[in-house]
Amino acid sequence: MTLIVSPLRHVETLIATRRPSHLVTLIDPDWMIDTHAKFAAERHLKLNVHDINLARPGMQAPDRALVERLLDFGETWDASAPMLIHCYAGISRSTASAFVLACARNPGADEAAIARRLRNASPYAQPNRLIVAMADERLRRQGRMSAAIDAMGVAVPAFEADPFDLPARHGKAPVR
Repeated sequence: MTLIVSPLRHVETLIATRRPSHLVTLIDPDWMIDTHAKFAAERHLKLNVHDINLARPGMQAPDRALVERLLDFGETWDASAPMLIHCYAGISRSTASAFVLACARNPGADEAAIARRLRNASPYAQPNRLIVAMADERLRRQGRMSAAIDAMGVAVPAFEADPFDLPARHGKAPVR
């Protein structure tokens, strides 16, 4: 069970080499890609969203509907092949989405442990805080997802991240 996180420019190569069964695209509306020929339309979630944490005129901020669509799409994935999640740079929207899906797949897991795995996989990861906060509320994690992202510390500055894998399955947390 693997979530592959990538910037846009590596998507074609990763589709060819890693053969994901599902694809999530989180990108500015002007950059949206067509559904790849290797995917049925229902296996490619296209989310028009700018990489912002606050609503701004003329820009599409992440919202609750986006988080619902992401979580619903994640439930359709049987994990028999990887899921590829990408945004333009592979730093913010895609890392937030991978973190959200990993938390959703592991309701009893420690959010901080998942965030540490994310940081270990990518020093450039800087998950979009608005996506994480809305998913935290939706998954009833009582602020633990947002706190885990805060505890990751500052990301290494980069224009674009390298593709990386995040396990979709994580160990259970101690009883709270």
